[in-house]
Amino acid sequence: MNSPTRRRVAEDKSWVLAPLMELPHVIHAAVISGDGFIEGASPGLQRDSGEGVAAMMSALQGAGRAVTAAFAGKDDTRLRQTVIESDEGFVFAIPAGENTCLAVFAGPEVNMGVVAHHMQIQVTTLGNKVMNSPARDTGNPV
Repeated sequence: MNSPTRRRVAEDKSWVLAPLMELPHVIHAAVISGDGFIEGASPGLQRDSGEGVAAMMSALQGAGRAVTAAFAGKDDTRLRQTVIESDEGFVFAIPAGENTCLAVFAGPEVNMGVVAHHMQIQVTTLGNKVMNSPARDTGNPV
């Protein structure tokens, strides 16, 4: 009998969102894996909503890369930022390491430049933390 494949449990990365949540007009934020899972979410983001956001953001990031690659005629296109504007406000998404993105939802009054700048700072902070973390003990003898 085969055992089901399990997804690796990722470390909760919600800590990286706290400074973003302090910005005026920011409503929600999340760290999302490329395969559509939440790796961290702001306190007010309901679980069902967060899971939906993660799945849709994963698809949107893939579509963004595909559209850009088609327009540019280059298959190795990397996204730097995705912005969605609606009557309800803005969604910002930027890559946050390998196969991960940072997403923020803010009201229509938000200063877009301030949010984008602080997102870059938090991505750098996240990258530094991940790169400086000691390797996890897997419990296997060496």
